[in-house]
Amino acid sequence: MNKPATIDFATATAIRIPAATAPVQALHDLVPGEARDSLLAVHEVLRGELPKAELAIYEAGGGSCSVLPPELLHRSKVTVVDIDEDQVRNNSYADEAILGDVQTYRFGRESFDLVICYNVIEHLPHVDAALLNFRDALKRGGLILIGAPNPSSLSGIVTKYSPHWFHVWFYRHIRGIKDAGLPGEPPFPTFFHPLVTLPRLEAFAAANGLEMIYRREVESPRYPEMRRRKPLLAALVDAGAAVLNAVLPRGIDVRRGDYHVILRKS
Repeated sequence: MNKPATIDFATATAIRIPAATAPVQALHDLVPGEARDSLLAVHEVLRGELPKAELAIYEAGGGSCSVLPPELLHRSKVTVVDIDEDQVRNNSYADEAILGDVQTYRFGRESFDLVICYNVIEHLPHVDAALLNFRDALKRGGLILIGAPNPSSLSGIVTKYSPHWFHVWFYRHIRGIKDAGLPGEPPFPTFFHPLVTLPRLEAFAAANGLEMIYRREVESPRYPEMRRRKPLLAALVDAGAAVLNAVLPRGIDVRRGDYHVILRKS
């Protein structure tokens, strides 16, 4: 058994832990729906934009599966940084897994072709610092892929204003994830820094040399999950969402609980 690792957050010192060698799960676990369709569209953008040679990829926060298509993953050297030792240990695909804080951990300039930050920024109290670190670590023309919840959606508001124990209950009893809330397992505490809001994220990116080349808001994958697992509850939630959409300004859909964006460094 590995000796527990420690990290000095004041100096952003990280301890390197060898990544696991288990087979990689290369497709993110999303049920059919808008979020999965968008992720497949993201894959096409990455295939078209990234160099055809071996890739250097930095994943900010890395769990047990990758959001990359297999052919990109297999020609990439992947470096993961995560603040959670269990998450680092559970990672099965990184060439190097680092126990560290993505808000303070710094790589050499222009080290990576792609930075992935998927379901992470909502958990960070200093999103601006993390984004600037990602930008500096990117090569010219490099990409940042961000997947995050929409704070102004129905699911985002519930997540923001409900206690963490409710999130654990939802994962265990509605999503059917028995290990939810155990060490190294989601859900993790959320902060919802203002930059998680999509218009503010886009403005911050533009002001700091990052062009948004892909942007799509999608129905939260929790909706199709509920429709499959808990159809009666899903019908009630869908009905409530429809009522809210009817009274809100035209074009707003409170079910659009997630988004995907790709930023390119100029």
